[in-house]
Amino acid sequence: MNRYIALQKVVEVGSFTKAAEILGYTQPALSQMIASLERELDMKLLYRTSHRICLTIEGERVFPALKKAVSQYLSMQELIKEIRGLESGVIRIGTLSSISCHWLPPLIRDFQEQYPNVEFVLHQGDNNSIPEWVRTGEVDFGFVNMSVYNGKATFLKEGEYRAVLPQDHPLAKREAVTLEQLAEHPFLVIEEGSESRPLVAFHEQGLKPKVRLRVHDDYSILSMVENKLGVSILPELVLRKTSYAVVIRPITPPVTRALGLIAKEKNELPIASKRFIDFICQNIDILP
Repeated sequence: MNRYIALQKVVEVGSFTKAAEILGYTQPALSQMIASLERELDMKLLYRTSHRICLTIEGERVFPALKKAVSQYLSMQELIKEIRGLESGVIRIGTLSSISCHWLPPLIRDFQEQYPNVEFVLHQGDNNSIPEWVRTGEVDFGFVNMSVYNGKATFLKEGEYRAVLPQDHPLAKREAVTLEQLAEHPFLVIEEGSESRPLVAFHEQGLKPKVRLRVHDDYSILSMVENKLGVSILPELVLRKTSYAVVIRPITPPVTRALGLIAKEKNELPIASKRFIDFICQNIDILP
């Protein structure tokens, strides 16, 4: 098959020397491969003009079948790579805490039903660390909050934030709260990277909240609110299945975030990661 590939490349570029450079052979080695193929087929396939290498009449009749054989062979090789990749692949993901808790468990479970030997490695971070991990290759792809991320990302889904209050807080009796009301009370900020979407929302309304504490972990914020250290704003996705003794209220007007996906260049992504990204996109509508 390597001789077929070599012949195809010689015909494409019209030169033994150029074909040898492209395929990584020496020119004499490539010439010997073609000569060996001609002896095996018992026919002359190529002839030289003053400008380039051309197919003989016999070569022109054989060449279409040869091209088809090469194409089928390369397709088979790619399929073998995919199968091997998914049998032993490692998928490295940079993820936000809400996604690692509420999106990834069912996705990984269903994906591993098809590919049980694929391994997952999750790195939990924020809008600063995750893009850096993708850039350096520590992870293959990751999730970001596009509402406060300045780079390029593929949009996946939009979600709302909710106000989180101690159970006996004055605002807890209201059906919904405003940012103006929240700004009057000690506020706990969830760190999302260089910018916080809730703080941006306050700024957009000309408000300055009374920030008392900045915490990187969503669930630490919930514990702080439970212990009456202040109020906060967290993604609605984080607040699913929570057992903390807090009150959760909608914000009016709504504060939202757009969740997106960033990845290495497509030709640099492992096959298993490519397949899992496709799997995420196919199932995005059923995710909370």
